[in-house]
Amino acid sequence: MPQISLYIDAETLRKVENAASRRNISISKWVAEQIRTKVEPVYPEGFEALFGSIEDDSFQRPSQPVFDQDSPRESL
Repeated sequence: MPQISLYIDAETLRKVENAASRRNISISKWVAEQIRTKVEPVYPEGFEALFGSIEDDSFQRPSQPVFDQDSPRESL
């Protein structure tokens, strides 16, 4: 497997170590996951099921302007 060398400051290294430790994975695996999410972003599992899941009367579609009120445009 290819390897990468990184040069980072001590504070960033501490944060990376803490993040990997919280997940109980190696620093290498944590960094690889972070890179992968930036290169190939994916939505979390079940994300599509959230569509339409909020029932709140404060979410209202704004009134739509009538086409006749639109700016005049040049015919092409």
